[in-house]
Amino acid sequence: MKNIYGLIGAGGHGREVMPMIRSMLREEIASGDAKLVFVVEGLLGVVEVNGYPVITLDEFYKLPNPKRFNVAIGDSKVRARIAEDCLRHLIEPFSIIAEGAVMLDSNDLGIGYMISTHTIVTSNVKIGRFFHANCQCNIAHDCVIGDYVTFAPGVRCNGNVVIGDHAYIGAGAIIKQGSQGKPVVIGEGAVVGMGAVVTKDILPYTTVVGNPARPLEK
Repeated sequence: MKNIYGLIGAGGHGREVMPMIRSMLREEIASGDAKLVFVVEGLLGVVEVNGYPVITLDEFYKLPNPKRFNVAIGDSKVRARIAEDCLRHLIEPFSIIAEGAVMLDSNDLGIGYMISTHTIVTSNVKIGRFFHANCQCNIAHDCVIGDYVTFAPGVRCNGNVVIGDHAYIGAGAIIKQGSQGKPVVIGEGAVVGMGAVVTKDILPYTTVVGNPARPLEK
């Protein structure tokens, strides 16, 4: 029976990720054992995106097993809601590693991660559930990253950094290296603006910008 791989979300990130899945599963697809589909919540008349069929989330739930899912949605709260709903429907998640990504030794990655092309995860890194790392990110040794965290393209996360659940790290941001026993801590739900240089801890649900990164003035 053909395995159905549903990528939930057909926006910009989903359209970037789908070719990575196709490449990762090329042998299974060539043998006819796998089919790739976009899955969209609240679909309105779209039947195909970039040559892939598009179905609703309800239709995906009703498809027979075997089927698997991942969620290419940037909003971490929406990503969490849909992922948890899929898990309640007993659909197995799959993780994505682009061919151009590099994974080194002794890393611990949670379910449903997406590691895009030219991203490097070095050694002794712990990453939570449904993590997104866009292209050309670097995640160095001894970092601990929570659930539903997003790295935009070009993030540089140096060693001994702790990042809380649902944090968003903007494109080109740099996070200073912490030390063993005294990591740099980015709190839950924090937002690091693009190009920011983080040199000290960030409180939960705080947005920082600039070099050095400071809380955004409202």
